[in-house]
Amino acid sequence: MQFADKLIVITGVGRAGQAGEIIAQTFAQQGATLALLDLQQAEVEARAATLVAAGYKATAHVANLSDADAARVAAAEVQGAHSAQFDGAVHAVICVAGGFGMTGPIDESDPAAWHKQFVINLDTAYCTTRAFLPALRKGAGSLVYFVSAASLPGGKSAGMAAYNAAKSGVIALLRTVAEDEDKQGVRANAVAPVAIRTAANLADMSDKTKYVERESVADVVAFLASDAARNVTGQVLRLA
Repeated sequence: MQFADKLIVITGVGRAGQAGEIIAQTFAQQGATLALLDLQQAEVEARAATLVAAGYKATAHVANLSDADAARVAAAEVQGAHSAQFDGAVHAVICVAGGFGMTGPIDESDPAAWHKQFVINLDTAYCTTRAFLPALRKGAGSLVYFVSAASLPGGKSAGMAAYNAAKSGVIALLRTVAEDEDKQGVRANAVAPVAIRTAANLADMSDKTKYVERESVADVVAFLASDAARNVTGQVLRLA
């Protein structure tokens, strides 16, 4: 199993039926020890308990990852919980935490809604990265971010200015991290799905939306975090 003796941190795994749940299962099935982070205590504890009941290794941690201080506290908590086995090292951080929101035409948009998209998507990615980089350096680890095909050239972006701008910021972040951390052995990449088939997306999006399955996304994320992708960094993989 390719992730045996690896500590994998996954953010945004609280709600059942979302991408984070399947990603956690995929890593667990490949031998990883998991540290699951989410803002919702009951939900992240439920996800971890389900994995433990199935014979996998997982701990649950509650954190507001859009807050820099809270993110650093969470990183220290994760390192402490797994210090006996991993001595402070983390081998991958999968940044699933984020959210989608339409903001409509620019001149009709709500500045608060605009700001919220940056907080939950870009601030969360930044604070998580900042908090876990020391542990990732110890583990020669990998960061995998979630962006969107809509934020790539040719993507559909009508009514999604805030979301796309925030996700474009995440792309800029990962490319900077990939360059800054290359000599430290830390890689940074992203997946950019068109839309992931979840109950929430099916309810919120158009009937004409093209979806990618959660399992397919999880497989690509696992590849990017694995030794098989050891020469891949600074890349955004579009999933359609």
